[in-house]
Amino acid sequence: MTCDLCGFVENADNSIIETKHWIVLLASDQAYLGRCYITLKRHCGDLTKIKKEEWSEFFEVIKKLEKAITKAFNPDLFNLTCLMNLAYQNNPPNPHIHWHLRPRYKNKIKFNGLTFVDPEFGHHYAREHERSMEVDQSIQNEIISRIKAI
Repeated sequence: MTCDLCGFVENADNSIIETKHWIVLLASDQAYLGRCYITLKRHCGDLTKIKKEEWSEFFEVIKKLEKAITKAFNPDLFNLTCLMNLAYQNNPPNPHIHWHLRPRYKNKIKFNGLTFVDPEFGHHYAREHERSMEVDQSIQNEIISRIKAI
């Protein structure tokens, strides 16, 4: 059974943070400026099977990542989700643990000639209102560089 996320982990060339157990990659959808995926490097589809060492390292990654994004873009808060719903649309399902980190902004923010707006600040991002802001690789590289520079 193949896993799309294992392929991303193995072929990642634009990571923001990489540790023994985790890799952080910038999402191409930047509707939330600085949105990232934090992915367990080994294939595992069950949160209860994350090892103690992996959990410990995960929290260190989150602290480092939130600190860097805060210095880079000054979001007001962060949302962190681990849903894996898409994996269960496949038969058989083949989930791979990953988290979505979404910086949230009370006010619009400008970066590299683009304006980022979070119209649902302070609320859950509802699927029916979900918006997308795909950015090209050059903008992604600028965002990654800004976060890594911290």
